[in-house]
Amino acid sequence: MLSFIIRRTIVMVLTLIAVSIVAFAIIQLPPGDYLTSYIASLSATGDQVDPRVIENLRNQYGLGQPFYIQYFKWITGVVQGNFGHSFEWKRPVWELIWGRLGNSVMVEGLAVLVMWLIALPIGIYAAVRKYSLGDYLATVAGFIGLAVPNFFFALILMYLAYVWFGTTMGGLFSPEFETARWSLPRLWDFFTHAWAPVLVLATSGTAELIRILRANLLDELKKPYVTTARAKGLPEWKVILKYPVRLALNPLVSTIGWLLPALVSGSVIVSVVMNLPTAGPMLLRSLTTQDMYLAGAIILLLSVLTVVGTLISDILLAWIDPRIRYGSK
Repeated sequence: MLSFIIRRTIVMVLTLIAVSIVAFAIIQLPPGDYLTSYIASLSATGDQVDPRVIENLRNQYGLGQPFYIQYFKWITGVVQGNFGHSFEWKRPVWELIWGRLGNSVMVEGLAVLVMWLIALPIGIYAAVRKYSLGDYLATVAGFIGLAVPNFFFALILMYLAYVWFGTTMGGLFSPEFETARWSLPRLWDFFTHAWAPVLVLATSGTAELIRILRANLLDELKKPYVTTARAKGLPEWKVILKYPVRLALNPLVSTIGWLLPALVSGSVIVSVVMNLPTAGPMLLRSLTTQDMYLAGAIILLLSVLTVVGTLISDILLAWIDPRIRYGSK
């Protein structure tokens, strides 16, 4: 198991290096740079642009240098904990993304937890009680969850909250807690606001996990070892939970790597609709304005989440199913 983890860690580091190069290259694919967008926005408002000022800014940020020099400067700073300076916000990138990325991890992490807590019992029940009323209800609910876009569900939830309770949903904190330091009252205030976006984000993912678990568990329940276990007189709950459920979890565990970044990227519209201070809207804004250091830092950190999540899922898969770790030797 230790050698398995070491091999996966080495692959993770190499993958992060490759991802950082690709992310930095993608940010620079659109024609021009941040100063080009800045000049266009000034010209649209009728302001005059001093060419000398633009040239000084271009030299200051190294925007006129070759790609590999800009990348080397950026990745060297990242290794040292310096993610660069945001052109648009005129602030260090780390100061901008620290709070928003933390909010994203908390909200999307809670959404993942809710997805698993709901999907596991429903998926198991739907497979064990195939074609029962509960199975049909789970199927219908799953199709509705997959069909309704998250942002539309958010709009419906906000409308019902306003009509029924006279409250306006939005944000993750009350005004008095937005800039306060973390404490038990602020944490409670976060939970009183976060339940709505967590419920919205977990809807489609829960429906998908239910369908995957049901299909895989139905396939496992038909195998001979389940019949043998029943013939030996094992209790039904043990027959189901000890082996079939454990093996049916493999596809679900393998999705941990991309689940959290997918929620972050997929929650951009939901964050805009519900006015959430998360990383998604800031990433969208930085890409449209070509704020390369800010966009690169967010993409790199999301890639780190993906790779680390993949490592965690590999370890969990090797622990759940010994055939994986033995087959990798």
